[in-house]
Amino acid sequence: MTSSTASELPTVADIREAAGRLSDVAVRTPLLESPLLNAKLGGRLLVKAEPLQRTGSFKFRGAYNRIALIPEADRAKGVVAVSSGNHAQGVAAAARLFGLAATVVMPDDAPAIKRANTEALGATVVPCDRYRDDRNAMVREIADRTGATLVKPYDDPGIISGQGTIGLEIAAQLAEIGAQADAVLVCCGGGGLVSGTALALSETAPGVPVWCVEPAAFDDTRRSLAAGERLGNAPEARSICDALLSPMPGELTFALNSRLLAGGLAVDDDEVRHAMRVAFESLKLVVEPGGAVAIAAALTGKIPTVGRTTVVVASGGNVDPESFRQALAA
Repeated sequence: MTSSTASELPTVADIREAAGRLSDVAVRTPLLESPLLNAKLGGRLLVKAEPLQRTGSFKFRGAYNRIALIPEADRAKGVVAVSSGNHAQGVAAAARLFGLAATVVMPDDAPAIKRANTEALGATVVPCDRYRDDRNAMVREIADRTGATLVKPYDDPGIISGQGTIGLEIAAQLAEIGAQADAVLVCCGGGGLVSGTALALSETAPGVPVWCVEPAAFDDTRRSLAAGERLGNAPEARSICDALLSPMPGELTFALNSRLLAGGLAVDDDEVRHAMRVAFESLKLVVEPGGAVAIAAALTGKIPTVGRTTVVVASGGNVDPESFRQALAA
């Protein structure tokens, strides 16, 4: 880790400040539990239900916190972001609350529901080809031309701090029900959610192992943790988990995750579909593919659950009807 990176890393104090900013606007999502599902697993499974968050995913937390940090003098120029959909909706919703214009560069194969919701929230969507266009170059050009503030999807202290409020809530909710977690599993794309959650839990639930969970074809953080350096995903890799298709771990997120995580787990698309169906049947919760990977890891025994309490973060529920139908039929 470079000294400049170390100086940019958020702290637990930053997460607590983010929680204060979010207290009146974000949903304190519940920890859901199913006695029948617990019986099947032989232990207790607690699901942090971020599909019930504003805009249907955890991304609102980080987006709102980051936009709140924009200096007043710069706000009139608006914000710009790149996203496959959940960050887009979070940015659009947060920008709307602050009265700011928002532009989002979004892959043209993103789920239709995500684009429709982003536009309904008032953002301008600029489509791109996920595999051919340089999305980062596109968003930088917009920022340079308009002066808009770039709201990154994960590799930003304000974003990480906002996502970390989930960790604060998990610790508080466990205390409220008199439970102690043996493991926490968190969905991982670029790493903002799991790094923020792990950072918060490092102080509020010290010693509890936190694992990142990724699609099998996009397990860059798992491989990077094992290698001790950031590694990317193969260009030809594909997965139904559209929310988790980041090319490689972020610089800041990996600096945190390499220090805080117990390791990484990976699940395949069939395991994800099964988890989506189980979440619907057992918890009455609609979860999108990327939001279901942590549930899938618990259901498939990637870590032991018998006689243990496992917390999993279901990160989002923005799934097109046809994709959800296919998961229920799997």
